[in-house]
Amino acid sequence: MTRLTADFWVHAYLTRLRLHDIPAFITAHGDDTSGAVLVKLNTLDGNAKAYHRTFDLMSGTRKWDLLADGPEPEVDGSILKQRGFDPDLWVVEVEDRQGRHLLDEPGLSD
Repeated sequence: MTRLTADFWVHAYLTRLRLHDIPAFITAHGDDTSGAVLVKLNTLDGNAKAYHRTFDLMSGTRKWDLLADGPEPEVDGSILKQRGFDPDLWVVEVEDRQGRHLLDEPGLSD
C-alpha cells in the first residue's frame, strides 16, 4: 500500500477541518516526507488533548490514541517532550470549543 507523505496528509487534514469551519494551524513543521504527526486539540477553556498515531501489530491497523489530556500547559509540555525525541514531528493545533478534531472520520482514522 502506498503511504501518503506527512506534508500531503497534514494539508488534506487542514482542508477537511476548514470545510467544517474548525480553525487549525501548523505549530511545528516536521519532515515533509516521513515525519510523524501529532494533533493538539485546544478546547479554548484552558484544557487540551494531544493525539498521536499508533500502529497495532496484531491487526495491522493504524489509529489515533490520546497522548496527553489536561490543562493546556501540561499538554504543551508533553508535546515539547515528544518534539525533543523526534525533531521531524509535525504538530497541528485544532481550536474547537466543541472538541471536534475529525480524526475518527474515514480517511483520517486509518
